Amino acid sequence: MPRAIRAYVRYVESVNWLVGWAAMFLVFVMMGILLYSTITKSFFIPPLWGVELAQFVMTAFYILGGAYAMKLDSHVRMDLLYSRWSPRTRAAVDAVTVVFLIAYVVMLLVGGIASTQYALEYDERSYSSWAPYMWPIKIIMVVGLVLMLLQVIATFFRNVADALGEPLP
Repeated sequence: MPRAIRAYVRYVESVNWLVGWAAMFLVFVMMGILLYSTITKSFFIPPLWGVELAQFVMTAFYILGGAYAMKLDSHVRMDLLYSRWSPRTRAAVDAVTVVFLIAYVVMLLVGGIASTQYALEYDERSYSSWAPYMWPIKIIMVVGLVLMLLQVIATFFRNVADALGEPLP
C-alpha cells in the first residue's frame, strides 16, 4: 500500500480512537443527568429538561462511538460462512461489502447536512415543553457521520491490503 494510504489509515484510526475514548464518558454524564432527574422527581419538582437532555447525550454517545466500534471491528456480523473462510477471503468480501456501507453513510451524511442546515436556518426547536434548539445535536450527528465515513474508507483500505496479503500495521 502507498505511504499516503498508510498515513491516512493511521491518522483516521488515531482520531477515531481518541473521539471514541472521550465518547465513552458520555454514559456517565447521561447517568448523572438521569440520577439528578430521578432524585428531583422523587423529592422536589422534576426538571423539564432531564430525560430529553439524557436522550441527546445518549445520541451523541452512539453517534460519536460508531467510528470507534468500526475501528475495533465490533459491529454485529451475521456469520453463516464467514468464519470458515480464510483471512484473505474475508478481507476481500469485506472490501466489497464496505463499498455499500460507504454509499449508505454518504446518503446519511447528505441528509444530516440538509437537516442541520434547516435547523440552523430556521432555529428549529424540539416539540417538548423544554423546547431546546436542535442544531447542537444535529451538528454532533454530522460530525459523527463524517468520522464514520472516514473510518469506513480506512477500513476499506485495510481490507484491500489484507486481501492483497500486505496487512497494514
